[in-house]
Amino acid sequence: MVSAMDREKSLLNLIILDLKSETLAVHAIASKNAVAQKAVGYWLLGCGGMVFGAVVLGGVTRLTESGLSMVTWKLFGEKPPFNQADWEKEFELYKQFPEYKMKNMDITLEEFKRIWWMEYAHRMWGRCIGAAFLFPATYFWTKGYFSSAMKKRVFAFGLLIAAQGLMGWYMVKSGLEDRFPTQNDVVRVSQYRLASHLSLAFILYTAFLWSALDHLIPAQKLTEITKSARRFRGLAHASKGLVFLTAFSGAFVAGLDAGLVYNSFPKMGDKWIPDEILALTPKISNITENPVTVQFDHRMLGITTLSVISGLWLLSRKRTLPPRAYKAANALAIMAWTQVLLGITALVHYVPVSLAALHQSGSLVLLSFAVWLTHELKYVKRVVK
Repeated sequence: MVSAMDREKSLLNLIILDLKSETLAVHAIASKNAVAQKAVGYWLLGCGGMVFGAVVLGGVTRLTESGLSMVTWKLFGEKPPFNQADWEKEFELYKQFPEYKMKNMDITLEEFKRIWWMEYAHRMWGRCIGAAFLFPATYFWTKGYFSSAMKKRVFAFGLLIAAQGLMGWYMVKSGLEDRFPTQNDVVRVSQYRLASHLSLAFILYTAFLWSALDHLIPAQKLTEITKSARRFRGLAHASKGLVFLTAFSGAFVAGLDAGLVYNSFPKMGDKWIPDEILALTPKISNITENPVTVQFDHRMLGITTLSVISGLWLLSRKRTLPPRAYKAANALAIMAWTQVLLGITALVHYVPVSLAALHQSGSLVLLSFAVWLTHELKYVKRVVK
C-alpha cells in the first residue's frame, strides 16, 4: 500500500512539474513577444529610413529642377516611356506647360529624359514607402503584434503617408498652373505647398523614429527625478521644436531660391540687416514671399537653434539624466555645429547641388538626434525633489 507520505511526495512533484511547465510557457510567450516587438521595431525603423531617403531624393529633384517634368499623376504609378514614340509623346505633353514655354524652350529630348527619370524615381520611391508600410502592417495587425495604442499609431501613419502623396501632387500642380503672367516670372512650385510637403515628411519620419525607438531601445528610467532634470527635458523639447521650425523655414528658402540673393556670411552684403527686408506690402508678406527676408529669417533661426542646443549640451554636463541621454546630447550638439557649417558653406559657394542636398539631409539627421534625446527623457516627468 502507498503511504500517505508517498502520496504527498507524488502530489508535490506534480505541482512542481506544473509550475515548471507554466514558467516555461510564460518564458516562451515573453520570448515570442520580444521577437515580435523587435520585428515591428525594425519595420518601423526601415519605414523611417525610406522616408529619409525620400526627403533626400526630393531635395535633389528640386535642386536639379526636375520636379515639373512629369505633368500627369496616377495613383498607382505612371508607366515609363518604352520607346522613342512614347518619349516624344511625353515630351509634347511637357511642352504644353509653363516651365517649357517660359524657361526650357531650348531643352533637348535627351535633357528632358534626365529630369523626367529623376522625378519618376522620386514618385516611385514614395509608392514603395506605401507598399513597405501597408503589407507588413497588415501582417503584424492580423498576427496580433500591435497593442491597442500601437494600432492607433499605425492608422495615423497610413493617413500621413496618403496625405504626403496627395500633397506632393498638389505641390507639383502649382508649378503647372497658368499663374505666371509675364515672361520674367520664375516658374516654380508654390513655396507654401513645398513647405507643407516637406513638413509632412518630417512629421512622418519623426513618428516612425519615435515608435521604432519605443520597440528597439526603450527609454531608461531614473530612480530620482529632480526639478532641474525636468526643466532640462522641457528645454530638449524646445530645441527639437526649433530644429523643426528652422527646417520649415528652409523650405521657403528652397521654394523661393532665396539662397542665391545674398551669398556672404555673417553679413548680408555689407550690412547686418539688408535694406530690402521689408520691401513688400503688406509687411507681413515679406516673411514668406520676400527672398531676402526669408533668407534672413532662416539665418536667425539657425543661429538661435545652434545657441539653444549648445546651451543644452553645457547644461547636460551638470544634470542627472538617463545614461544614454548624455550620448544623445553629445550627438545633437556635434550635428548642430556641422549643420550650420554646411549651411554657410553651401551659401558662400552659391548653393551647389551637392552641398545643398547635404544641408537638407543634415536637417533630418539633426532632427533625428533631437528626437533621440527627447525619447531618452521620456520618463523624466514626476518631480521627486
